[in-house]
Amino acid sequence: MAAFTPLQHPGTAITFHHHCKPSPFPFYAVVPTLPFPTRNKFRWLCSYATPKPRSAPSSSSPSSRVYRRQKPRNPSSDEPKFLKSEEKAIDPPSPIAPIVPKDVDLVSLCKDGEVEEAIDYVGQGVPAGYEVFVALLDACQSLKSLDLCKKVHALLRRSPFSGDTDLGNKLIQLYGECGSVRDARVVFDRMRDRKDMGSWHLLINAYAANGQGAEGLALVEEMKASGLQLNEDSFSAVFAVCASAMDVNQGLLHLESMRTEYGMVPGIKQYLEVIHIFGGAGYLNEAVEFIERMPTGQSMVEIWETIKSYARVHGDLELEDHFEELVLDIDPSRAKESRGVALLPQRKNHSAINMVEEKNRLAEYRSSDPYKEDGQGKMKEAGYVPDTRYVLHDIDEEAKERALMYHSERLAIAYGLISTPARQTLRIMKNLRICGDCHNAIKIMSRIVGRELIVRDNKRFHHFRDGKCSCGDYW
Repeated sequence: MAAFTPLQHPGTAITFHHHCKPSPFPFYAVVPTLPFPTRNKFRWLCSYATPKPRSAPSSSSPSSRVYRRQKPRNPSSDEPKFLKSEEKAIDPPSPIAPIVPKDVDLVSLCKDGEVEEAIDYVGQGVPAGYEVFVALLDACQSLKSLDLCKKVHALLRRSPFSGDTDLGNKLIQLYGECGSVRDARVVFDRMRDRKDMGSWHLLINAYAANGQGAEGLALVEEMKASGLQLNEDSFSAVFAVCASAMDVNQGLLHLESMRTEYGMVPGIKQYLEVIHIFGGAGYLNEAVEFIERMPTGQSMVEIWETIKSYARVHGDLELEDHFEELVLDIDPSRAKESRGVALLPQRKNHSAINMVEEKNRLAEYRSSDPYKEDGQGKMKEAGYVPDTRYVLHDIDEEAKERALMYHSERLAIAYGLISTPARQTLRIMKNLRICGDCHNAIKIMSRIVGRELIVRDNKRFHHFRDGKCSCGDYW
């Protein structure tokens, strides 16, 4: 068999036998494929091929032809640099691997906040024990970084502790706090032992905190069908997901089953959770009827305070005043503080901080100078109306509208929209509770840009998609 082989320079002699024909091309020759490897697989075999006349002398046989070949680089040896058939070809040297210290303290790195450095060390082969993964997950939980969480999860899956229930529960909680319930469900589905009630509670609470009540209720039915015995924490998770789904009927059914099927006596905690279900759904009058049927001996002040806050949220001022009178009748000492309560929470001394996670980085935004000239653009065209009640400065109405535009969460979303690919989900972390005007504005933004905008304030997650929020406009 023959092959085309590139040539290099004219020079030293090389012999071709009678079954090898010279090539008509100036830089190629037809040569037989060698049955043995060469020392360097990137070196050309022969040089410029021009046949000698037939009368030229031959050193090997009458039918052979002589060509020139360049001298070898080693002057001490005139033999061609070919290996014997039993020798192996030598590959080019591989790059030197980086030296990784084996005695690095990964737990201390995590406590010092150097989480990415610790993750890199584990990825390079530094031994990581059980306590290292606990420290990594705890550090990721404090940072609330979804990207770091996924990196630690990938390392954990390749470790001997991949099936540990406690580490799996930490992952479920961490994914839920990062707003990625889908990843939390993946961890739960891969768990070998589902007899731990904590795993069920964490995933149900994650559904509730992220406004996915329907999925949470389906998981509750799956938990009951598995034969597990529900406890007080189970019903707290159930009531939380019922409030997220605004399903009053399911909440009342589970409250009744708590008494009849499980023999548990509901306390003030369970009754307050049911009132949250009524209030979140806007059933204030039904909540009053439920309170009146409650057994005596409960802390009625806390109950009336709770339902009064829902009356304020839903704009029923008359009912709010009625609930305030009931609170003052029970505890007159609350009169002074109740009279001083404004419609909106008082302004904090510290500034609002928002962080947007994009391209494996966290960018921080603070609300500093809100009084710059700018326009509302497409926001007003889409139906946005500024709600100046949420501006506590003593300024005119026009200045209040401008001030709303420069809230820190809006700055973070604006930067995320111009620095990330289209349709990519944005995750905003806020250190204060989101105001009502920004909540309405972000709903409109999600419809305009066609993205899912996930905002985590100091209370819960808000998943804005197609002009709607997962909290149902209650938070």
